[in-house]
Formats: sequence, C-alpha cells, structure tokens
Amino acid sequence: MTARAAAVAQLEQRIGHVFADRDLLERALTHASVGDRAPSASHNERLEFLGDRVLNLIVADELMEKLPEAPEGELTKLFHTLINAHACAVVAREVGLDAALRMGGGAGKTGMRKNERVLGDACEALIAALYLDGGLELARRFVLTAWAIPLANLNRPTKDPKTMLNEWALSRGRPAPVYRVVSQEGLAHEPRFQIEVFVEGLTPEVAAGGSKKEGEQRAAEQLLQRAAEAP
Repeated sequence: MTARAAAVAQLEQRIGHVFADRDLLERALTHASVGDRAPSASHNERLEFLGDRVLNLIVADELMEKLPEAPEGELTKLFHTLINAHACAVVAREVGLDAALRMGGGAGKTGMRKNERVLGDACEALIAALYLDGGLELARRFVLTAWAIPLANLNRPTKDPKTMLNEWALSRGRPAPVYRVVSQEGLAHEPRFQIEVFVEGLTPEVAAGGSKKEGEQRAAEQLLQRAAEAP
C-alpha cells in the first residue's frame, strides 16, 4: 500500500464512512494542479461548489435550532465565525485531508498542501462527496461532529475584537489602536496579510489573515487576550 493509499484509508476511518463510489472520493481529493500533468483528470472544484452550499445549509439550520430567539444579524455573525477558510482548513487537517490530497508534483513541493485555501476547498469537496455518496444525513453527521467544539461553545456575539480593543484603550485614556500592514504574500487571488496592532503601553501584536480586515481582527483578538492576562 502506498503512503497516499494509507492516508486515504485513514481519512475514511476518521470520518466514519467508506465510500461506495471510489471515483467520487478520488475526485474530491484531487486538486486542480493535477491537470498540469494529467489534463483529463477530474478535480474537486465542482464538488467544492456543491459542498459549500451543503455546509452552509447544515450550519445555518443548526444555528436556527440552537438560537431560536437570535436576530438575523447575530446569526450571520455567528455563521461567518464558524464557516470560513480557516475553520474548514482546521477540519481538513484534523481528518487528515492534507495527506490524502492528490496534487500536481510542483504544487505539492511548494507548500500548497499546507495552504489554508486549498485545504478549506478540499474540506468542502469532501462534504459534497459525503452528500452524494450517502445523503444529507451523512453529510450532516460529519459536519456536526467536525464542528462540535465551536458549536458547543457557541456564544451570541456582541462586539467584534477591533471594537472591543478600541473601547478597552479609550476606557484607559489611551489613544485608539493603530494598525499597519507588516507584509503581504501569496498570489493576487490568495493573498496573506501580516497585520500589526499597536496600543500605547502594550507590546504590539502581529497576526495573519486572508484580508486586511481578517488580519486586523485576529491581531486585535490576540492583543485583547494578552491585555486581559496582564497584571
């Protein structure tokens, strides 16, 4: 058994489902870069399109059930906290998708196997494959298990980290936080920003995000955590 075949078998064990349609599973695990060497190979972009919709439906339905009194605005904030490229990439790593992916030689060697966008898309493709191979309940069972911890710790949000950090600084008579872009990496359609946030009296914090806004929110959240722990 090859290393990848072992990784695929381990993936099925972790998700608790052995695929009846092996071609469907293989397609879900095939990155578009394989087409560089095998133009006829089917990749997972169409499945990712479907999986995104299946995932959205399952999580939206779960939020509606868990928070029957929450207004639409709060549900939307919670939804985007739970469902984003980072969250999907975390799930992908937990079930071993990174090792099971079939990628073009060049893509595998340049770190694409660790790329959050690639892993997040593969996670959505896997959800679509589960839906097509075993139905909505199978896909739902996987999603609710994979997202069990964040769903169990669900809190209705009031303010985002940037707002909270701004209020923290002003309440202590300090100037508003200052953000700056430390660096920008990646391709134009998959950028990665390193954002630094500075608040008077605290050591600056740096965090990464797929957009400036995401990087600022993460940096603010990290600085807030450190400020709360300070004596």
